[in-house]
Amino acid sequence: MADILNSFVMRLQVDEQTNSCYNYLELKINEIEITRGERMEQRNQALHAITVLLRASRSLEDLLKKDVAEYGLNATEFAVLELLYHKGEQPIQVIGKKILVASSSITYVIDKLEQKGFVKRRGCPTDRRVIYAVITEKGQALMEEIFPEHERKMEELFSILSPEELTQTIENVKIIGVEASKWQGE
Repeated sequence: MADILNSFVMRLQVDEQTNSCYNYLELKINEIEITRGERMEQRNQALHAITVLLRASRSLEDLLKKDVAEYGLNATEFAVLELLYHKGEQPIQVIGKKILVASSSITYVIDKLEQKGFVKRRGCPTDRRVIYAVITEKGQALMEEIFPEHERKMEELFSILSPEELTQTIENVKIIGVEASKWQGE
């Protein structure tokens, strides 16, 4: 700003008889206001984007909870069953990271799924510290029954976006997630 004012003062001394110095100053002040306004708008857009993402996430989470509750499961139990259904047996220690749940909670979730007969534990033959969660026939049958309907509902929900928009949404949200992870030092 000081450079612009100095420039204005120098031009004023040179062009006292013309109106050009006023036009120059006016132009520079407008440029500063536009730049500042764009930065403010961009910051406000970033905050708005966070709000929109969090609200959308909460709405999706609520929808998922409601959907899986119809089958007597909570969202975490469903996530564990879905992982085991699609990826096969998994070390219990790894499941939490894959479905974004604290490892201390996974033991409880596996206990509940075991009580319902949907999973069982199996020790690793080469490392006694490792215990696998394995989907049972009952758990497999449940997922074969409920997963296609769950998948259909999710596809219907996202059908409001074109395939290109959905791909772009996935890419953009991944970029933001990766950047946020970097900021956390992960």
